[in-house]
Amino acid sequence: MTEAEITVYGAPSCPACRNSKMFLGEHQIPYRWVNIDDDAEAERFVMEKNGGRRIIPTIVFGDGSFLVQPAVAELAAKLGLKTEASRSQYDLIVVGGGPAGLTAALYTAREGIDTLVIERAAFGGQAAGTERLDNMPGFPDGVTGSEFSQRLRRQAERFGVELLQVHEVTGISRNADLHAVKTENGKQYTARSILIATGSHYKRLGVPGETDYLGAGVHFCATCDGPLYKGKRVAVIGGGNSATEESLFLAKFADHVTILVRGEEFRATRLIQDEVFKHPKIEIRFQTQVKAFLGSNSKLTHLKILDARTGREENLEVDGVFVFIGLIPNTRFLEGRGVLLDRWGFILTGYDLPEQGRHITGYKMRAPYMLETSLPGVFAAGDVRMGSTKQVVSAAGEGAAAALAIREYLKRL
Repeated sequence: MTEAEITVYGAPSCPACRNSKMFLGEHQIPYRWVNIDDDAEAERFVMEKNGGRRIIPTIVFGDGSFLVQPAVAELAAKLGLKTEASRSQYDLIVVGGGPAGLTAALYTAREGIDTLVIERAAFGGQAAGTERLDNMPGFPDGVTGSEFSQRLRRQAERFGVELLQVHEVTGISRNADLHAVKTENGKQYTARSILIATGSHYKRLGVPGETDYLGAGVHFCATCDGPLYKGKRVAVIGGGNSATEESLFLAKFADHVTILVRGEEFRATRLIQDEVFKHPKIEIRFQTQVKAFLGSNSKLTHLKILDARTGREENLEVDGVFVFIGLIPNTRFLEGRGVLLDRWGFILTGYDLPEQGRHITGYKMRAPYMLETSLPGVFAAGDVRMGSTKQVVSAAGEGAAAALAIREYLKRL
């Protein structure tokens, strides 16, 4: 669908409106947002559609049809997203459709391994929301995250991978040599092996405007998007090692970098702090809170910030913002399922497992494969795995490596 084909009528204070916008955004579906609080004509239009009642969100499609306060399943069906698998058992189920998951799937499918990929949002993962990938091998002129993700999806489909969307996996279990994957709608699928490639998500501030400008001024990866800001002004939010290290990296491109730290001091190592303090392009503002992301024409232009010491608010002019306040692995569905995690929730695999699995149930006759978890036959790859580099190219590489290990595992069954 083109951008003009879907219009979401709503208001900022409406939770259901935010949910609909988030759903469309996660699935990379363009839409036009109309705030009826600021548009009397739009408000009248909504009331006409709803028999004189002000019901939001009201979502209007290009064919003239519309949905009112739709459930996720209803909206997915309208958009033609595939929400049912063709059968219940496979050789391999991949949980997560980002670069690691899709790369693994196309490798296994080429080997004749019957593969299902289950993805809760848009295929491509975080890469799909990246404005531009300039460090992907084979793309000398760069490629948008959306195009890269679409290409990867088509490639997986070409080799016969079955793709299932709009399904949140809620747990996994094992029965003899079969593994089961359960989804939030009560469906259960079984497979001889599982690859967990659910990635991680960046912690967000949760303030107004942050979601509105994702990929349009708000970023979470300096390596990916820093070169876009050559000669411009950027802000970095955070006070740990990631924030300080990425600030030094961004200073190679930007004319000016402002680090906004909520606390009274950095939490980074002293060596990195010293480099930041003496860098001529970097300005540091401690005890500073971001209250809102502001912009115009769908592009970020300012940050509303609060100086906690003085209580003074101001608008900070920026071309881009990089948020580094932590990563959260998408492993909540694994709690109590026997998959060992580190203290931050990332999955332990291979050599990171205790004594190579000798004291883990199931590993009596062999050591785990490099990307195998504490559960034999369950593998992990990409950002969800402890020790991964959180880069698209390495996630794809891990997906390929996991696929080869899964092939060897299946040969043993």
